[in-house]
Amino acid sequence: MTHGEPEAHPDIAPLSFLLGRWEGAGKGDYPTIEPFDFIQRLTFTHIGKPYLIYTSRSWRLERDEDGAPAKGAPLAVETGFWRPQPAGRVEVLLAHPTGISEIYLGEVSGTRIELATDAVVRTESAKPVTAGRRLYGLVDSLRRPGEQDLAYAYDMAAVGQPLQPHLWAAHLEWVWTE
Repeated sequence: MTHGEPEAHPDIAPLSFLLGRWEGAGKGDYPTIEPFDFIQRLTFTHIGKPYLIYTSRSWRLERDEDGAPAKGAPLAVETGFWRPQPAGRVEVLLAHPTGISEIYLGEVSGTRIELATDAVVRTESAKPVTAGRRLYGLVDSLRRPGEQDLAYAYDMAAVGQPLQPHLWAAHLEWVWTE
């Protein structure tokens, strides 16, 4: 702990493996859109209270003149709170600037988290998202032997489509933590 940073609340221990910033590339697809690749940054922090503060930002994946991945146009932002509960349970509250708010309920098992929506609310102008399912977990790094990356998958039911894969990232690399 450095000067001025709060100690982690003991209740966040089951989620502490998420702390930090994770960056990498992912893929998106859905029956109503063209498939796409993206760059993503997930950040999990705390302020010493019994929850994590979560932010996700993504950009269309483009290539620079050397063919290296580069951030293109911004795609999505979501923010919220991850609240660990007794017996390995977790509650996640997410808000999107597109007028959608979601409440997920789930379970933490080691470094694997499975979530499903309990409620989705939308403003009048928001896309009709009706349900979601998310899976997060640590996986062996492909580029850094002996280290782990964060993988996730997001299934969505929206615009009259049933729950099905929408976004996934197999290897988000850990960048920093507080």
